Amino acid sequence: MGLSARFRAPAAPGREADSMAVAAFVLGLLGLLVFNLVLGPCAIVLGGIALARGTGRRGRALLGLALGVTDLIVLAVLVTADHSVSWQFAG
Repeated sequence: MGLSARFRAPAAPGREADSMAVAAFVLGLLGLLVFNLVLGPCAIVLGGIALARGTGRRGRALLGLALGVTDLIVLAVLVTADHSVSWQFAG
C-alpha cells in the first residue's frame, strides 16, 4: 500500500451508492440477454444496497431491482417452457 493511497480521502458515501445504483441498472439490463441466473441476483443486491445507503439515483436503483427480478422471471419461464436455460430464436 503506497503512501498516497494511505492518505487519500475516502469516497463520499452518496457517490458510492450512486455508482451501485447505476451498476444495478446495467447488470439488470444485461441479465435480460445473458447470464440471468448470475446477473439478476447481483442487480437485486446492488439495487437494495444503493437504496439502503440513500442514493441520489433512486430511479436507477429501483429499475435495477425490477430488472433483476425480471431476469429471474425470464429464467423461470425459459426453464419451464422448453426445459432449457438458453435462448433459441430458430425453430
